[in-house]
Amino acid sequence: MGKHQGKNMSFEIQFIPEAAEDYIALDGSIKKQVNEKIDKLKENPFLGETLGNKNNIDLAGYYKIYVAKKAYRIIYRIIKNEIEIIEIWGIGKRDKMEIYKIIGQRILKRK
Repeated sequence: MGKHQGKNMSFEIQFIPEAAEDYIALDGSIKKQVNEKIDKLKENPFLGETLGNKNNIDLAGYYKIYVAKKAYRIIYRIIKNEIEIIEIWGIGKRDKMEIYKIIGQRILKRK
């Protein structure tokens, strides 16, 4: 008897335009690690840690996941439509609170 395999739910990945620019700007080795992490997120979008208030920026509903030995963070949220989407909002160096400030500005621009 073969082992029963459950159907894996795969999430669609979308980048907001600014996050796509973050991604394009990464060097090759980091990009490769980001790709691997995003592939893991497709299978389990809850791998990341939930974010709340960071530096007076309301990031409730957003998640962070580390890449490249925690040198970079990917910030994303999960959108439930007909299909579930992981929307990437930014990829940045883990440099103080810089990526959170950037995401805060991106959120404000869209309000």
